[in-house]
Amino acid sequence: MINSLTARIFAIFWLTLVLVLMVVLMLPKLDSRQMTALLDSERRQGVMLEQHVEAELAADPANDLLWWRRLFRAIDKWSPPGQRLILVTSEGRVIGAQRHEMQIVRNFIGQSDNADFPQKKKYGRSEMLGPFSIRDGEDNYQLYLVRPASSPQSDFINLLFDRPLLLLLVTMLISSPLLLWLAWSLAKPARKLKNAADDVAKGNLRQHPELESGPQEFLAAGASFNQMINALESMVTAQQRLISDISHELRTPLTRLQLATALLRRRHGEFNELTRIETESSRLDGMINDLLTLSRNQHKNDLERVILKADKLWADVLDNAKFEAEQMGKTLTVTKPAGSWALLGNPGALDSAFENIVRNALRYSHNQIAISFSNDNHGVLIHVDDDGPGVAPEDREHIFEPFYRTDEARDRESGGTGLGLAIVATVVSQHRGWVRAEDSPLGGMRLALWLPLQGH
Repeated sequence: MINSLTARIFAIFWLTLVLVLMVVLMLPKLDSRQMTALLDSERRQGVMLEQHVEAELAADPANDLLWWRRLFRAIDKWSPPGQRLILVTSEGRVIGAQRHEMQIVRNFIGQSDNADFPQKKKYGRSEMLGPFSIRDGEDNYQLYLVRPASSPQSDFINLLFDRPLLLLLVTMLISSPLLLWLAWSLAKPARKLKNAADDVAKGNLRQHPELESGPQEFLAAGASFNQMINALESMVTAQQRLISDISHELRTPLTRLQLATALLRRRHGEFNELTRIETESSRLDGMINDLLTLSRNQHKNDLERVILKADKLWADVLDNAKFEAEQMGKTLTVTKPAGSWALLGNPGALDSAFENIVRNALRYSHNQIAISFSNDNHGVLIHVDDDGPGVAPEDREHIFEPFYRTDEARDRESGGTGLGLAIVATVVSQHRGWVRAEDSPLGGMRLALWLPLQGH
């Protein structure tokens, strides 16, 4: 077994080349139209016909004017049923051959003219045997037998043997499935490595033992790949643990700060500095929650998925958003409601992603928010528009990154944590969808979100 990929490819190339050359060189030798020696029974039959024709010519007196007629009479009389005899004179005249077969008769006569070693050869559906020597006084003739060929070779096979380039082409076509199978088997480890890399790109950090097999080159690459997975998994685990530990450590002083704020309000009443401290504490608490959610979502690819209906999935989010918009003095309109389209996903994650988009629009809009749902037969497209300050085109790809801040008015005093849209992008990616920012007809920003329907 060749373990080196380089040696395997080299060996397969030369083996294939040698096999093709052998086929091209050896097949013509299998042509049934090759000149072959007579069987003993065929030789005995020829000798017997030779004797009968000689006796017939001896019994029929020669006539200088009609010499060829007696030759015809002799071969017609002694031709076996379904077969014909042909005589060739010493001058090369052919007696008894039909006009359409003169070419093949001449061909055979040129190849077999020794009566001591008679031979036979197939020509399509006919076969010629001979020669046998005929003595007629002072003249000598050569006797040939034409009979139907037993198991004649097909016309297509004859065409192949007659045209070497066509034979080479057919040989290459026949060998193509074998070569394709060999190429597929050689590329199989590469496909496994590619699929494993796609899994890692989706955030699925699991080892692939099947990669550590096959040729040495792929075996070494698979081992290195699994080592990389181990290292990445350790790094991600350490990062998650660090974020979790930091968040929990921050919760303790944050709780104390909130408790101190409450005691301070009870003793001294309400004042501006105290309100400011409470606002920042709430913002810090929200940031910690969002950071934990983002960390969990980024590395959680085994989400439990169920079949969901779009019109029911986000109904509560829309009802709550309409209520909050009224309290803020804004208008939230659903221009195109969702239909009962089937989605396959995690209800909690999808609900959270949609809520983040809607709350983003509520936070930054001046007066209006418009939401529409549509179905393109492959997925659900959601548009959330607002009439806020919008986002510059160069910042639109970056707003889905954690803690990214633009210089526009949209970020000033927003009260956001900078993690909401990052959570949206993570959830949508886990559901094989996409989300992007565009210009809104209302003058602000449009967030477009697409999710595939079940079975797509």
